[in-house]
Amino acid sequence: MACSSLSELLADLKAIKVDLSGPSPDFSKSQRPPDEMIDRWAETAAIAEPETRAVAIWAIREAALAAGIVPSSVQELYLACAAGKWSGKTVPAMNLRGWTYHTCRAVFRAARELDSKLFIFEQAVGEALYAQQPPLEYAAGVLAAALREGHAGPVFLQADHDQINAKAYLADPKAEVRKLEAIMREQVAAGLYSIDIDASTVVDLSLPTVEDQQRVNAELTAHFTQFVRGIEPKGITISLGAEIGEVGHENTTPEELRSFMKVYLEEMARRDAKLPIVSKISINSGTYHGGKVLPDGTLAAVNVDYDLLKTISTICRSDYNMAGAVQHGASTLPGEQLAKFPAAEAVEIHLALGFNNLIFDHPSLPQALRDQIREYTFANHASERAEGETDAQFFYNTRKKSWKVMKKPFWEMPAPAQADIMKSLQDMFRNMFTWMNVGDTSRLVTDNTTLVKVVPPVPDALRKARAA
Repeated sequence: MACSSLSELLADLKAIKVDLSGPSPDFSKSQRPPDEMIDRWAETAAIAEPETRAVAIWAIREAALAAGIVPSSVQELYLACAAGKWSGKTVPAMNLRGWTYHTCRAVFRAARELDSKLFIFEQAVGEALYAQQPPLEYAAGVLAAALREGHAGPVFLQADHDQINAKAYLADPKAEVRKLEAIMREQVAAGLYSIDIDASTVVDLSLPTVEDQQRVNAELTAHFTQFVRGIEPKGITISLGAEIGEVGHENTTPEELRSFMKVYLEEMARRDAKLPIVSKISINSGTYHGGKVLPDGTLAAVNVDYDLLKTISTICRSDYNMAGAVQHGASTLPGEQLAKFPAAEAVEIHLALGFNNLIFDHPSLPQALRDQIREYTFANHASERAEGETDAQFFYNTRKKSWKVMKKPFWEMPAPAQADIMKSLQDMFRNMFTWMNVGDTSRLVTDNTTLVKVVPPVPDALRKARAA
C-alpha cells in the first residue's frame, strides 16, 4: 500500500533514523529500510500524488546510496573490452515498460543466482512517454528493487534511442536539437549515466557517397557527445553510443561504419580532441524491434547476420578503441539464436518486448487485467493501426501502450499471481544471462567500475514540510 501522505513518508524516514534536524537530511547513520517499507516507497514512487511521489523517489535514491547501491557508467567496462581485457560476453540491456519494481526484483534474483553484475536497465524516450514513467520514476523502481534484493555495488542505467525526429529536424533543426538536449539533462539528473545517441534517422541513402549519407548523423552525434560531456557529474564519464542504421531496414556495412567514424572523429577533433568519444555502435543485422509478427499473431523467423556483428565489432576494437557493435530488436529470438551473440562479439544486446509479452500473456495474470489491457488498446490506439494489420498484429504491436493505465491495477494484483509472474520472469532473466554469458561477472564489474555517489537534490515538497 502506497504512502497516503507526505507525513507518512516522513514518519518512515524517522523510523529508520534519518537525521532530519540539520540543513539537509542525513542518511549516514540511517538503518536499511525494512522490506515492507521498501515496497511501500516503491509503490508510492510509481502511483502516488506528485509531491509524495517526488519525496519517495528521493528517499529511495538516498537509501540506495547509503546501502552502497550506486548508479554508474559502463564506460570503464567498455574501454576494458576495447583493450581486450574481456570478451565473449554480450551485455543485456533491458527495457522495462511497466511493473518495473517487481520485474527488476526478478532481475536481481536471477543475477544473484549467477553471480552476475554485468547488465543494464535502459529506457527509451518513447517508453517514458507512452508508459508515463519518467526517468526519475524508472530509476527509482530499479534502485528500490536492488535495495529490496540485497544488491550492492554499481547499477547501470541507460537512455536508449535518444533519437532525432527526422521530420522535426528538417522543419527546425535548432528546436529539435534543443528538445533532445533537455531530455538528456533529465536523464542524467535521474542517474542514467549511459546514453545511446540515435541520429541514424537523418541518414540519407539517396546521396552519392556513403560518407555524404552518414555526414549529418555523425555531425549530430559529435554535437551531442560534446553536450553530454558538459553536463555529466563530476568524476563520471558517461558511456555514449552511436547508431549507424535504423533497425529493421538495410543491414549495416563496414563501409558505413568507417565513413561515419571518419566524419565523427573529424568533428570531435574540431570541437575538442580530448573529449572521450562513443564507446559502441548500434547497427542493423537483420532483426526487428519487437520481432516481426505474422497475421495470426505468431512471430516470423529472423535471419541474423552474426558474421556482420563480428566484423563490425572487430573493426570497432582494432581501429577505434570502442567495445563493439550493439544488437537491437532481439528479445523475441529463440534461445539458440540468442546464445550466438557472445561468440559474434556483440558487446551489448537490447531486450524489451519479450518481458512485456511474458507478463501480459502469463497464465496467472487475472482475466480482469487481460480484458482491461485489450479494451484500452483497441479503444484508445485504433488510429495507430497500420493498413492491413489483423487484430492479432495490432494488439501485439500496440498493447505495450496500456502500461500508463495499468500501473495501479498491477500493483493491486493478488499476491499469488504476482509471485507466479515474478518467478517466470526470474527464469527468463536467468536464461538470458546464461545465453549472454554474463554469469560470474561480479569481480569483472567491480574491478572496472569506479563508484561515484551523486547525492540527489532534496525535493521542494520535503523542504517545505521540514520548514513547517
